[in-house]
Order: sequence, then structure tokens, then C-alpha cells
Amino acid sequence: MANRMASGLHPVPSDPTRRTAAIRIPFPARFSPHAERARRHTLQWLQELGLLTGEAETAEYDALRLERLMAYFYPDATGIDLELAADFNAWFFIFDDQFDGRLGMRPEAIEHVVATLVRTMTAEGAPLAPGRAGPPLVQGFRDIWRRATAGTPYGWQRRFRTHWQSYMAAHQGEARHRNADRLPSPEQFLKVRRDSIGVQPCLDFTERCGGYTLPDELHDSSPLREMREITGDVVIFVNDIVSLAKELAAGDVNNSVIVLREQEGCSLERSVERIAALANARTARFAQLAATLPRTLSERGVPAEVRGHIDHYVEGMGHLMAGNLAWSLATSRYDVAGIAAVSGGRQRPWAYLAAAAESLAERVTRNAPTES
Repeated sequence: MANRMASGLHPVPSDPTRRTAAIRIPFPARFSPHAERARRHTLQWLQELGLLTGEAETAEYDALRLERLMAYFYPDATGIDLELAADFNAWFFIFDDQFDGRLGMRPEAIEHVVATLVRTMTAEGAPLAPGRAGPPLVQGFRDIWRRATAGTPYGWQRRFRTHWQSYMAAHQGEARHRNADRLPSPEQFLKVRRDSIGVQPCLDFTERCGGYTLPDELHDSSPLREMREITGDVVIFVNDIVSLAKELAAGDVNNSVIVLREQEGCSLERSVERIAALANARTARFAQLAATLPRTLSERGVPAEVRGHIDHYVEGMGHLMAGNLAWSLATSRYDVAGIAAVSGGRQRPWAYLAAAAESLAERVTRNAPTES
């Protein structure tokens, strides 16, 4: 089985600094002054919702310093916007951790969980039975969706919803990779990973923090479409390098280093070098596209105000790439403690929340009216 293949690989050094030394991201890693405010807010939010329970669990989560990732992603965001970003990033990582165990091998069960969450992405959120607040995982996402979309244009909401839905549904694809008799090709892997990495909703939030919505015809056109894909790929490659030891310990195969190593039959160290080189090639291409973008926009007759919005958006992509690397080298998620937290079949203490969401989804499905 593919899920056993990763555990058979030789371990690599756990120090992510050495393994990312070859990566060159030519964008500044700026940091918001509101990070501590966001940290305190999100800890309280998580506790009030029941996403974290108890002092030990809260301390383990807090050690990851996830709010600092958002402080890098949105260095110019207001304090309120950074609080919201820290909340949705906390939810994102807690959701991601649900799939380190048995649920991560069950595509059909994941489909039930995703269906419940997708239903919350409406103007009022998904209705629940009277007297029921819903599982914490569902409550948290509903709250994020309502706060994030309040007062935003419909076009932005539609895009945000599509990207969140793709992100959540991609976990089914990753479950299938774990169950398969052989690993996917690098191309098949990236097709799923580009959604499961969650970069696209983060870029949507770049627009929200900037107070604008890019017109669809520009957002979906070249070269912005290619630049978004590059941003996602660079985040993927960096993440897969720094998390390699963690994922080997957990026996997961959804990692570009592992996939490339399997395809080419090379050593892990050689595969890491190849993935780092791919990241560098992507950033070089991004810089090339960014340099030609002003002329392209001018030739298209794009108004000056919209060009300013695009400048902010492109700068935001650079924040994601540089900030992801800076945060990854500082967080405890990928150090010795982070590896130990998922070794030997262990999971994070908050990694069992999806069971309640899955149970709710099954009840909703069972009680739904059938078509005649």
C-alpha cells in the first residue's frame, strides 16, 4: 500500500534550516506589528468554540505560533483583519490535522465532512437543528465565513467559496493517494496538492485586506493566473521540504520530495535538491512575469486604480512565498517536538474534531428528503 511506502524510506536530518538553504526567494519577509494581538484573540476564539480544550492542549497549539504566519502573509493588515486571518489560519491547520489518522484514509468519510462545511458558506450559514450549536469544527468555519464575507462583493464571495471548497475536497484526493498501490506521478500529485495547500483562499484574503476585488477578467487572465500557480507551487515545495521528516514519521506520502524520489529512484537528499531547484526556477519565472506586468496592463488599458490593486496583489504573492519560508524555519511544527507529536501513530490532541462533524453530516444525509 502507498501509505506504507513513506515509512520505509530512510529518515533525513530533522533540521529544516539545512534543507532549505538552497532555496532563494527574492522577496522581503515583512512582519505585522499586530501579531501578538492576533495571537491572544485567536487563543480565546479557539477556546470559546471548543476547538481547544484544557491548558496542555492550548499550550501545545500556542507553541506552533501560527498567528506569525499570518503576520508574514498580511504585514499591512489592520489589527481586526489580522485577527480574522489568524482565526481562519488556526482553523485551517486544525482541519488539516484531522487527516493524520484513520480519517485520512477514508475518502467517503471526508466527503461527508466536506459537505457539512460547504453548506455553511451561505449568507446566513447552514441551518442546524433547534438548540444545537453544531460541532466546534463546523461552528468555527461558519464564524470565519460570516466574518470574512461581511460587506464584500458577491464576485469575491463566489471566488472565496470556490477556493475553500476546492481546498477541503482535495483531502479526498490525498486520501486516495494514501490508499493507492503506487504513488501518483508528480503531475498527478500537484493537481491535488495545489488545492490542498490552501494558498488560493489566502490570496483571496489579500484582496480583502486591501479593500478591493480584482475584476474576473484580470484575475483569471495571464499572467496573474500563472503567478498564482507559481506562488502555490513555491509554498508547496518549501512546505514539503521542511515537513519531510514529520511526514516520514507519520507515514504520509503526500509530499513532493517523496513522490519525486519514488519516480526517479534517487536518494531523499537528491530529491530535496531537485525540489529546491524547482522552487528557485518558479520564483525566477515569477520575477520575470512581475517585471513585464506593468507594460502588459498598460497595453490593455487597465485603469490606474486597478493597476494599483494588482500591484498590491502581486506584492501579496511575494509575502506568501517569503513569509511561508520564514515562518517554517521558526515554528515548532517541523522541529523535533513537532515530529514526535505525530510519530508512532500519535496525533495532535485536536485531531479528532472531524468525528463530530462527520456524525452530523451522516444525520443530515439520513434525514434529507428523497426525490420522487
